[in-house]
Amino acid sequence: MTIRADKFTPEVLLGAPRRSPAIPNAEGTHVLYTASTYSFEAHKKTKEIRILDLSNSQSTLVTNEEKTSEPHWLEDDVLWLKEGQNGATELIVANGGDLGRTYTAAVIPGPVSDAKLKVLEKGQVAVVFSGKSTPEGSLYNPEFEPKNLSSGMVYDSLMVRHWDEYVTPNRNALWYGLFQRSKPHITESKGRWSLSPLINALKGTHLESPISPFPSTGHYDISRIGIAFVAKDPAVDPAFNTKCDFYFLSISSFTAASSSQPQKVTVEGLEGAASSPVFSPSGRSAAFLKMKKNGYESDKNRLILIPDIHKPSAAFEALKSNDGAGLWDRSPSSFIWSNDGQRLYLAAEDKGRELLFKAEAPATLDNLDAIPTKLTASGAVSDVQTLGSSRQLFISSSNLVDNSLYSTLDPDHPSTLKQISSNSRNGTYFGLSPDQVSDIWFEGSGAYKVHAWVVKPSHFDHSKKYPLAYVIHGGPQGSWNDQWSTRWNPAVFAEQGYVVVTPNPTGSTGYGQAFTDAIQNNWGGAPYEDLVKGFEHIKSHMPFVDTSRSVALGASYGGYMINWIQGQPLGREFCALVCHDGVFSMANQMCSDEQYFPNHDLGGPFWRAQTNWEKWDPARHLGEWKTPQLIIHSALDYRLPITEGLAAFNVLQQRGVESRFLTFPDENHWVLKEENSLVWHTVVLNWINKYVGLPPYKGDGQEGFEVQSRPILGRESGLVLR
Repeated sequence: MTIRADKFTPEVLLGAPRRSPAIPNAEGTHVLYTASTYSFEAHKKTKEIRILDLSNSQSTLVTNEEKTSEPHWLEDDVLWLKEGQNGATELIVANGGDLGRTYTAAVIPGPVSDAKLKVLEKGQVAVVFSGKSTPEGSLYNPEFEPKNLSSGMVYDSLMVRHWDEYVTPNRNALWYGLFQRSKPHITESKGRWSLSPLINALKGTHLESPISPFPSTGHYDISRIGIAFVAKDPAVDPAFNTKCDFYFLSISSFTAASSSQPQKVTVEGLEGAASSPVFSPSGRSAAFLKMKKNGYESDKNRLILIPDIHKPSAAFEALKSNDGAGLWDRSPSSFIWSNDGQRLYLAAEDKGRELLFKAEAPATLDNLDAIPTKLTASGAVSDVQTLGSSRQLFISSSNLVDNSLYSTLDPDHPSTLKQISSNSRNGTYFGLSPDQVSDIWFEGSGAYKVHAWVVKPSHFDHSKKYPLAYVIHGGPQGSWNDQWSTRWNPAVFAEQGYVVVTPNPTGSTGYGQAFTDAIQNNWGGAPYEDLVKGFEHIKSHMPFVDTSRSVALGASYGGYMINWIQGQPLGREFCALVCHDGVFSMANQMCSDEQYFPNHDLGGPFWRAQTNWEKWDPARHLGEWKTPQLIIHSALDYRLPITEGLAAFNVLQQRGVESRFLTFPDENHWVLKEENSLVWHTVVLNWINKYVGLPPYKGDGQEGFEVQSRPILGRESGLVLR
C-alpha cells in the first residue's frame, strides 16, 4: 500500500492488498508471497507474485499475469500455477537469477492446486497436488463433463449437498509426481524443469483427501519416502460422523504407482476428527492432531506423535493426563517441526489471540509431557516456517488493525520478535491505530469471567458518548480474536462512529475446553446470560457508550442469537438488529448438511432430544419480536438454508416490525465477492446507522443496489405490531 486512507471504509477494507502467508527460500534470505487487490473503479481483481528480501524489506515483482496463483521455491527458481485453456493447469517456472525469463514446465490436463514439494536431491523435487478424481481414478476436468439431457440427481445416502455445492461422484484426491531438471542447453546457464505424469495416490482406496468442504495443504504432507494424509473413515456416514484417520502411503519412486496400500494409524480412545499430518525433517517420524469425540467438530485437538512412521502401532498421545483431559488446556490448530526435529512449534487460540507456542520433543520421541510455552503475546499467527537452516522462525500474522505482518523470531529468545514488513504500516495506511483496541473482562452468568474486545473510533473523545455495536460471533464454538477479517471487521463499524464490543461468551474457544464444551444443550442459556451481563457491564463501566443507542449484529450462531435475543428482554435494549444466516427454527437444522453438529450440540437427533431442541428454539418466542431487524441470507447457503432467513422475514413483515431482507443468489454462508460484500456493508451500515442517529454510509441513489419489492400502500404511515 502506498496511499493513506482518510477514513477506513468498506471500500478501503475490500480494496486493500491481501497478502498470503510467505514462504522462505532454502537459505532463509527471501520469501515468496502473493498480493491481491480489488479495484472498485475498474471492477477487477489483480494478483501479484512477489519476493521480499529479508535483509532490507524490499519487495520485487515476479509476475502480475492473470490467473496465476500458489508460488513455490523450486530449488533457486520460482514455480507457480496458472489456469490454462480447457480447464488445464499450467506450471510456470521463472529463472531465479533472471525472473523475467519464464517457461512452462508442464501442462496438467485438469484443475489441481495446493502443491507441496520435497527436495530429494539436487535436480529432483517430489510434489503432491490436490485435484478431483473421477470414480475411475482419472483427473477430473469439468470442461469435459458429459452433457446430460436431464438435470436430475439421485441419492441413496448422505451427503446430498455440502456447504455450497451438490455432492457428485467425483472426489478429492492426492496426485504425486517428480520434477527433474535437465542438463542446460548450450545457451542456458542451467537446465529446465519438467514434471513426470501425475499418479493418483488414492486410486482404489475409497479414501478422500483433502477433506471437504475446506480442502487444504493442512490435510497432507510429503517426505522422501511417501505421503501422509488424513481422510474421513469411509465406513461411516460423513453427515453424522467426524471420524478421521491418519494414513501413510509408502512411495519408493515418485514416477511410478506405489505398490503399497495406505497404512492407517489409530490411537486408542481417540475417535474424532484428524488434521495437520506433518513429517519430521528426517521423514522417519511424523505427528498429527486428533480429537477424542466422534461427532464433535470443536473437541480439543490432541497432539499425536509417531516415532517411527513404519510402525504406526507405536503412535501415542503427547501431553496425556490420567483424567483424559490432557496436560495442556489449549487446542492447537497447526504446528511445524524445528529443523533438528527436537521441537514442535504450535499455533493455538489463547484468550482472544492466536499465539505461537513451543514444545520440546525428546530425541527418542518416546514421551512429551512438558507444557508448551508461549513465544508470542498478541495478534493472530496464520503461518510459521523455519528460516533456512537456523533456529530462526518466520511468522505470518495479523491483528485488529493490520491485515498482514511478516516477522522473524528466535524461539530461544521470544523478546527478539522482529517485524520485517507490515502491509499497512501497523494500520496507519488504513487510518487505524493499535490505540483504538483494548479488551475487557466481565462477570459471566456463572463463576467465571467473560472476555471481550473493544474497538473505538479513531477520532475517539472520552468526553463524548458513542452508540454501541454489540457483535456476536458464530460457531458457536468460535471466538473474536485480535485478528484481521474482511467479512466482520470491527474497525469498519468503529469508523462509522460506534464503540464496538465483541464478546466471547460461553462456548467460545481459547479459554479452555470446559468453557467451549459448556454450550452443549445450552444454546440460549449461559451464552445469552453472558451477553446480558456484558451489556450491563458496558452500561455501568463504560460511560462513553450511550447504550440507549445500541445495535446488535451476528452471523451463523451469532444470527441464531440475534433471533433468540429478539424474543427475550435483551432484545428491547437495542434500537435495531442484524441477523446474517441465522437459525430461525431449531427443527430446521435437520435440513443442514452436517447433521453431527446439531446432534452433538443439542443432545442427540430431534426425535431423541426434542425437548432440548425446542427449549432453545427462537421460533417459540415470535410473539415478542418487536425490534427492527435486517435479515441477510443467501441462496447457496446449505449449512443453514435460505428458508431460515425467509421465515424470519415473513414473521417480521406479518407482525408489522420494520424489517429488510438482503440476499445474494451467488453466495454461500459467507459473502465473499467484493462487489457483493460492498453491498452487504452498505445495507448493514445504512440499516444500523438509521436507528442510532448516525448519517447513512451511502445516501439515496449511491447504495449500489435497487429494492426489488413493490411498495405497500399506506406502509409509510407507520407499522402496526400484530
